[in-house]
Amino acid sequence: MSQLLYKNTKISYSDAGKGTVIVLLHGFLENATMWDSYISAFAEKYRVVTIDLLGHGKSECLGYVHTMEDQADMVYAILQHLKIRKSIFVGHSMGGYVALAFAELYPENTKALVLLNSTTYADDHERKINRNRAIKMAHKEYTSLVQISIANLFSIDNRESFISEIEQVKKEALKTPLQGYIAAQEGMKLRKNKEHLLHLTSYPKLLILGKKDGVLNYNDNIKQVEETNVPLISFPDGHMSHIENRDELEKVLLTFFKSC
Repeated sequence: MSQLLYKNTKISYSDAGKGTVIVLLHGFLENATMWDSYISAFAEKYRVVTIDLLGHGKSECLGYVHTMEDQADMVYAILQHLKIRKSIFVGHSMGGYVALAFAELYPENTKALVLLNSTTYADDHERKINRNRAIKMAHKEYTSLVQISIANLFSIDNRESFISEIEQVKKEALKTPLQGYIAAQEGMKLRKNKEHLLHLTSYPKLLILGKKDGVLNYNDNIKQVEETNVPLISFPDGHMSHIENRDELEKVLLTFFKSC
């Protein structure tokens, strides 16, 4: 991983391969290591950039609230530093929110967009209440809160078969400092609905959801691509398709990249 100083804040990123640029954006409590097993496959034909988002992995916190637009501006700075003009974005969960913010702020730099276990919808009232509750709990029981949160990202059926993977995800998640946790929760709470990007933009888009996702209700979220030309790929498992459906996801993404 390399580092760039952005607004006096250290940002960690990786850059591998040559060709059309694929930017892989991790989710909340994750970091760029979630993509490690995909980079080698993708970098054979593409230039692959991964970034630790603000307050995650080896990237420092920029403030006490990291809006999705703050994150997108940081991503833009990394790509400018790398002299990259246009990219295909793949965003997992919160990474999808960041990709949507980027696409709205920098449409001329967006070649295509994949929302992986993510949504264009803003938080509803209940979700905001749950985030506030989690922030309060984080001040008291951070480690146990993170561990429980990670286990719940996998479908119930997979929690035993992926036990070693779950432990590794927990280990990476606990590298997120408390300030990074809170800043991301506050930022996600503030985000606006971006559904219009699915309807009004001309670049290729793809939505990938898990039918047993405990974070994003499958039946609610398939509605966002109704009356659009955005394809929907449905996997049978939970929120962690990059682990629970790894091989199938790699094939889906490579097919999508080839079509862009």
